[in-house]
Amino acid sequence: MPNAFRAALVGVAVACVSQPATAFTLLATGTLNGSSAGLNADLSGLTGTLEDGSAKNLLGGLGSGLTWDGGMNFLAVPDRGPNASTYSAAVDNTTSYIPRVQSISMQLTPNAPGSAQPFTLLPTLNATTLLYSATALNYGSGIGLGPSGTNLPAGNAVNTIAGVFFFSGRSDNYGSGNSGNGANARFDPEGIRVSNDGTKVYISDEYGPYVREFDRATGLLLRTFTMPTAFDVTNQSPVGATEISGNTFGRTANKGMEGLAITPDGKTLVGMLQASTLQDAALGGAAAKVLRIVTIDIASGNVTGQFAYNLTTGSGVSELVALNATEFLVDERDGKGLGDGTSAQIKQVFKISLAGATDVTNMTGTQAATNAVSKTLFLDLVNLLNGAPNSIPKSQIPAKIEGMAIGQDVLVNSVLTHTLWIANDNDFVSGTAGPNRIYVVGFIDAELGGSTLVQQAIPLPASAALFGSGLLGLLGVRFRRR
Repeated sequence: MPNAFRAALVGVAVACVSQPATAFTLLATGTLNGSSAGLNADLSGLTGTLEDGSAKNLLGGLGSGLTWDGGMNFLAVPDRGPNASTYSAAVDNTTSYIPRVQSISMQLTPNAPGSAQPFTLLPTLNATTLLYSATALNYGSGIGLGPSGTNLPAGNAVNTIAGVFFFSGRSDNYGSGNSGNGANARFDPEGIRVSNDGTKVYISDEYGPYVREFDRATGLLLRTFTMPTAFDVTNQSPVGATEISGNTFGRTANKGMEGLAITPDGKTLVGMLQASTLQDAALGGAAAKVLRIVTIDIASGNVTGQFAYNLTTGSGVSELVALNATEFLVDERDGKGLGDGTSAQIKQVFKISLAGATDVTNMTGTQAATNAVSKTLFLDLVNLLNGAPNSIPKSQIPAKIEGMAIGQDVLVNSVLTHTLWIANDNDFVSGTAGPNRIYVVGFIDAELGGSTLVQQAIPLPASAALFGSGLLGLLGVRFRRR
């Protein structure tokens, strides 16, 4: 960008944005409720309905996982799909919704001086990529679904002929063996990160739990990383409560590999369970609040370490994102707020460090609790959203704050400001849990407590000319690649 034009952008930013960037600032709030395909529709091109009557192309749950994709581009993953409407308790009302990746461009436009938020955020859905395997997957038996029961979701029947086996959100779509069988079709995405070369995405899952690598352009499964056997359950069931009661070892049902980070050099993945393993929880006391973290060497595919995180006041963890090679931000929350019919209480982001942390692979939960990683409170999101000047009622703060990514720096009133992008999982029920919502939180170096922020060097997608969402829409914002 020519220096003269860069200077002009800086000048516009100073003139249009009156709020100084001090401490934490809610820079913008945006919603994504549809696409060029229509209201509440994504760009998958799917037609027809799922088992519960929901549209196969239903746009929802975007905040299950969120990652920066260079410039003002982001990728999001919904979770296993709609399961709020009762149709079959035998599969926990889950559907054969095909897991997918949503590509979103974010447009920030400066607001008038004196506005509560410095910018207006306009997210636009650019593409939807369905996730599939080129080899056969286990779709289960369909037992319990009545006369219409089938082991092969309708959306997969035709595609198997062409060697395209789509993953499925339905809870009965698994085969024999333990839950770590990589050929199981059931897939519940919860975290997503992009490779440094921009060609692959890594997605974590609650069912296995799995961490899988996909081709970013096509959605083809490239490999599944093998997780510790201590995370797998032996007795699988389509019903989560039955699966929990039928096992004493492994991850808690629907609380598997929730968070996923990638180090700035693109060499290591860091995954995190949402809740304690069954064996840790059974020990009680501090062990019942120990969450396991794993580090994965991407080149070899091997798990290289396991670390412990002690919950503070939240009921679980939904996400973690890298600050640098050894420090991470962790999203710890409860389930209260919009969507739960209550007022939000715990939506906190903690800073943790793996530098010098003790490997707890061979430790019991009780032992691991005394060797947990260090953590400090970084951001109380409820206080930020509910306090002045935002004054968002706690009853309107989403219960499921799950997606978290660090994006491009912006210049606010001549102050270089880092951006933390936070999204909700509305469980595909916008009428109850609100729309797909994205919050942009600004913070400065002073809030890092001596840490240094190091961004991934992600190349812009070929289609993302002029910072993705169009340079003209970004007057007032200056970007700097770190």
